[in-house]
Amino acid sequence: MEPTEAEIAEAKSRVGGPYSWYVLGVLVLVYVFNFIDRQIMSILAEDIKRDLGIGDAEIGFLYGTVFGVFYALFGIPLGRLADMWHRVRLLTAGLTLWSGMTALSGAAQNFGQLAAARIGVGVGEASATPVAYSVLSDYFPKEKRATALAVYSSGLYLGGGISLFLGGFIKDGWNDAFPGGGPLGLVGWQAAFMAVGIPGLLLAIWVSTLKEPIRGLSEGIIMPKEPRPWPKFFTELSSVLPPFTFFHAARYGKRALIENVIAAFVIAAIAWGLTQLMGSWQQWLALGTGSYAVFSWSQSIKMRDRPTYQLIWGTPAFILVVITFGIVSLKGYAVGFWAAPYAMRTFQVDAATAGLFLGGGGALGGFLGVIIGGRMADWFKRGNPAGRLFVPMAGIFATAPLIWLQFTTESVALFYVLAFFNSITGSMWVGVAAATTQDLVLPRMRGAATATYFLGTTMIGLGLGPFTVGKLSEVFGSLAKANLALITLMPVAAVLLYLIYRQLPAAEASRLDRARAHGEPV
Repeated sequence: MEPTEAEIAEAKSRVGGPYSWYVLGVLVLVYVFNFIDRQIMSILAEDIKRDLGIGDAEIGFLYGTVFGVFYALFGIPLGRLADMWHRVRLLTAGLTLWSGMTALSGAAQNFGQLAAARIGVGVGEASATPVAYSVLSDYFPKEKRATALAVYSSGLYLGGGISLFLGGFIKDGWNDAFPGGGPLGLVGWQAAFMAVGIPGLLLAIWVSTLKEPIRGLSEGIIMPKEPRPWPKFFTELSSVLPPFTFFHAARYGKRALIENVIAAFVIAAIAWGLTQLMGSWQQWLALGTGSYAVFSWSQSIKMRDRPTYQLIWGTPAFILVVITFGIVSLKGYAVGFWAAPYAMRTFQVDAATAGLFLGGGGALGGFLGVIIGGRMADWFKRGNPAGRLFVPMAGIFATAPLIWLQFTTESVALFYVLAFFNSITGSMWVGVAAATTQDLVLPRMRGAATATYFLGTTMIGLGLGPFTVGKLSEVFGSLAKANLALITLMPVAAVLLYLIYRQLPAAEASRLDRARAHGEPV
């Protein structure tokens, strides 16, 4: 049923009001749990490596690639479901799944079991941000949206920081109390996974009480409810999940199927070549699968929803945003994951100490960075349609020297201080990227836009960052040199930001006209 006039009036009173800030607070807490469950592996990495007998590249794969690929892959259909179905219910289900799989990570006895659990965490977490971005965009007017999304994004750094301290504290405390293994033979890193996973199940109950906003109300474009969300969701799922992708492509004719099969063979050949060149078959199999899924999905969207395809895949500014912030996030994920193992190896500090200083500094620095960046971006936006991009540009130029100093200093105290400032400058872009993607599409497309944006930050950033640094660490014999290599990516990101700056105003101003030209009924 469509909302009544009374329901619209009541919902309108919540847009930008106290309840919208309450919803934002709950969603920030969800994002905190999201990143606690995701990031805790960093502080546990050394013990996991030892107990499971794996190397830096494999631990980078477990943290980044296997999680990131499935996060991105399922983010596509779940993002579309967020555009069609009850978003609060979707988030409740996703939170329940990823919290349960985090707890199950603590029961893993080998590499394969832990990889399977990380896949489950990735699938569950894929629901969170598409829902949050869409809900917050309906609870906050456009002029406050970057600030709201920046506040939400602060949960990334709060959760990441808390995870390092909490994980190190639990692991060391458990191992001290049970040197030979505790109840059920669990060791410290396993107990830490369980300790952070189980409370998320309680948080899911709280989330289920939030009110679902009216889609598009904040912009005066009330979108009609989708009468058949689940058949469309399973259609979306078949567009990214091999081998159903072949049957899905065949629905659109012989040419579409041939193109899909050719893409599968080309991507498989590239993955095979990278495996022969570099080893690590799991890495390239996962990334190849993810890349093929992305192609299949974009092909399907082009056939089924021309307006959405045009505003996302057919908009060069949007594609540049995905690639650029994927590169920027590659640096962030890599440094964020490897900082704790680097401190423990180089300065011989224990996990609890490294977690306290890196986690505390990272949480505070990241929170300050996204809030300051979001506020600055909104201020620049008022005087310049593309003004938000000044913020990530400044962050890039400030971050490069900080990385160099952080991984060359011989002082552990200075290492922690530099990590803090790196967290500030390295997080100022987050709200900018989120708001930019939302502004380039129509309200009904926000979930799909968010899923597409996260293809960059997960497939490029999370899928390549931690693994690449781990692999380079094995090649160079130095984790410091592996992290310093990330600086070479910063000039590339700066050039791409300039290209976005040139194209963004026209792309944003023409979104409705371009959608209508391709069949949008609005």
